[in-house]
Order: sequence, then C-alpha cells, then structure tokens
Amino acid sequence: MEQKQFTKAELARFNGQNGMPCYIAFDGKVYDVSDSTMWEDGNHQGVHDAGMDLTRDMDDAPHSAKVLYAFPIVGELVG
Repeated sequence: MEQKQFTKAELARFNGQNGMPCYIAFDGKVYDVSDSTMWEDGNHQGVHDAGMDLTRDMDDAPHSAKVLYAFPIVGELVG
C-alpha cells in the first residue's frame, strides 16, 4: 500500500487545531499522534507544535525516538 506523501506545507495543516488531526514528522516518516494525551490541542508540553518536522529536536528530548513506535505512520515527508 502506497503511503501519502506530505510536503512541509501540507504537514503544517495537521496541527491539531480546529478539528484537524495532530501529525508530526520524524526521520522522513509522518506519525499521527492525535490520540496521545501528551499532544493536547496540537502542543507537546509547551515546547513543540504539531504539523512540524521534529527530527532535529529529538536529540534534545528527554525520551528516545522509540516513543513514536506506538503511533501509526500515515505517510512520508518529502521535499
């Protein structure tokens, strides 16, 4: 099954606001974190916003990228 491809501009629409799902990108993959209580209204702990590529931010996170394994991959980030 072919995955949806997201540009950064398309990803930005999925910011968890106004009924939109809450998507983030990491290492080229786009994850749906909408069901996470850690992403209330598209914001993660007052530090990160949904609809963004968080690849560079992971090094500063208090957790590893393995936390993303719990969430479905909905596509890939291109461009």
